[in-house]
Amino acid sequence: MSGKIKRKLTGAALGAMFCCGVLSGCSVEDTNGTKVSDLNYVIVEENELPDELAEMIEEKKAADFKMTYEPDDGLYIVRGYGEQATGGYSIRIKDCYLTSNAVLFDTELVGPRKGESVSPNPSFPYIVIKTEKREETVIFE
Repeated sequence: MSGKIKRKLTGAALGAMFCCGVLSGCSVEDTNGTKVSDLNYVIVEENELPDELAEMIEEKKAADFKMTYEPDDGLYIVRGYGEQATGGYSIRIKDCYLTSNAVLFDTELVGPRKGESVSPNPSFPYIVIKTEKREETVIFE
């Protein structure tokens, strides 16, 4: 075969392999969001955080972040909202439950109420929950 034909066949074969890889199995895990059961958890106070987790949060807290931490004693799920201009912010857990293949964790940032006295200094609101160790992927909503 000539070099031109070999290159065309090789290109066609590579293109076919790429299409097969894209169309089969190489996908992002999907969950339909249907609740299977509630997830038991506790909210972890800052002074109760494992040292390693506290350091990780300190490094990330200036920006919006989502993370999990899995030491031997459980699963920590962390949601931070980055730097806010003032104090007075809190975080509300909207949902935390199991689906057939994931843990769904949904929170929202709640700002200070009108007329509420708040610190004029920037704040870095985040929330940490702890639950039993799980095999499922954590999905942040």
